[in-house]
Amino acid sequence: MRHTDFTPFYRSAIGFDRLFQMLDQASGFDSEGSYPPYNIERTGENAYRITLAVAGFNDDELKVEVKEQTLTISGDKAPEAKEKTFLHRGIAARSFERRFQLADHVDIVGAGIQNGLLNVDLVRNVPERMKPRTIAISSSASETKQIEASETSKLS
Repeated sequence: MRHTDFTPFYRSAIGFDRLFQMLDQASGFDSEGSYPPYNIERTGENAYRITLAVAGFNDDELKVEVKEQTLTISGDKAPEAKEKTFLHRGIAARSFERRFQLADHVDIVGAGIQNGLLNVDLVRNVPERMKPRTIAISSSASETKQIEASETSKLS
């Protein structure tokens, strides 16, 4: 895997530091492996769901945490009190930690576990000031003359 150095951009691009930090972090996410498997689905226009396969984990062994636009889902499997003898062990019982970078204005709505699947529901709450809006256009002659007058006064 090729690593890109974004240091020159930090010096010349103002306000984009978070973007470059996300790109740096994204290059390191491949090292996490594939456990546990997960899905990300869009459930509505501004709604999403992350589903992780967490077979064998109880509610108290799982942790969902959000800090600085990073969602961290971790599982810490408690050691079994009685040692078992397995002929084949195909269900992983190891601890894990998965991180997801969240976009601005994405909030966690809730989390639940059912049938060995952990569902984390997210919603994007776009502030009113960022939503598209329609501006009414007036067609009265008096407002048009007033605009023209203010424009000519600026030129003088």
